[in-house]
Amino acid sequence: MISRELAAALRDAGLVWHPSSGDRFQIDLPDLDADVFTVSEMTIEPKQYATGTILAFNGTTEWALDSVAQSDAVWLPREDQLRELLRATFRALRRLDDAFEVEVVIAGETRVFEHPEPAEAYGQAALALIEASV
Repeated sequence: MISRELAAALRDAGLVWHPSSGDRFQIDLPDLDADVFTVSEMTIEPKQYATGTILAFNGTTEWALDSVAQSDAVWLPREDQLRELLRATFRALRRLDDAFEVEVVIAGETRVFEHPEPAEAYGQAALALIEASV
């Protein structure tokens, strides 16, 4: 799982989240910002309204939280979702002795991102791609 800081940087750079089952997120509210939630039709369901998307907490009677605006959530994309974001720019994932290396080509330039967690390396590459396309 990527760090909250990288997830927030991706969001702030313009990554758009369309919540679907299996997606993980954190909430930008005091006392909830350390918890990780998972979208699931059984418990947390995205609902679309003209005013925006909310994440509805179904069947959680012990909670005082019925729903939260999507804008108050920080999506934590999975490794496969980050790889999909890279699409044709992705060249390789390499295992090093103590890290993983993701190689991409952005605007004709080969770039390499290294981190002990492969998802974080993918996330750094995705952030670079988004920032280059703005």
